Amino acid sequence: MSRRAIANPLALAVLSCLWERPMYPYEITTTLRERGKEDSIRLNFGSLYAVMKSLEKHGFIEESRFEREGNRPERTVYEITAEGRRETTEWLRDLLETPAKEYPAIEAGLSLMAILPPREVAGLLRTRAQLLTSELERREAVASGPEFAGLPEIFTAEFDYKLALLRAERDYIAAFADRLDRGEVGGQDVWARMHELLAQGRPAHEVQQLLAPHLPKEAATGTHE
Repeated sequence: MSRRAIANPLALAVLSCLWERPMYPYEITTTLRERGKEDSIRLNFGSLYAVMKSLEKHGFIEESRFEREGNRPERTVYEITAEGRRETTEWLRDLLETPAKEYPAIEAGLSLMAILPPREVAGLLRTRAQLLTSELERREAVASGPEFAGLPEIFTAEFDYKLALLRAERDYIAAFADRLDRGEVGGQDVWARMHELLAQGRPAHEVQQLLAPHLPKEAATGTHE
């Protein structure tokens, strides 16, 4: 079975819950939220049903029994199958072992930032660094609060990892903004000149000529050999 058929991380979270014991869908959602997993995995009750139907279709989970409490509607309890247990362990091994190409929004922004003037980019990045600092402070307060008190590190690893990523991003963004303010970023003089010409209403070909020596051949000429 190709994992591409079920690649949603929510599916792995469902399998991990059913690995412990049979559950009904709402119980799975509640369990994941109580454990703070929605910070790492996008939880949506509507999507959960679609994910569970897909898992059932592929033979990873199956109906275990039906329950009814009082006058409430009957609910279906699901359990993981032997094939589902194999899929869970193989999937988790892949996640932990093999780096995957991801597409963070900030990476896309940095790759296209030359569309904006350097000074504006520096201001935007400085604001981002401040917001990241606020988020770091909030998370650090949570980590030192009663919610985390006494928890073994095995249950906080993803939270600690997120803190490390936030610190790294904040430090890089703040340093990059400082370098922009000092005019130390490679190619910044050409970048700034490009926006000066654009602000003056200079024709596109003139701006292209300025950039040409700094671009790959195909991008500079607009042709492909």
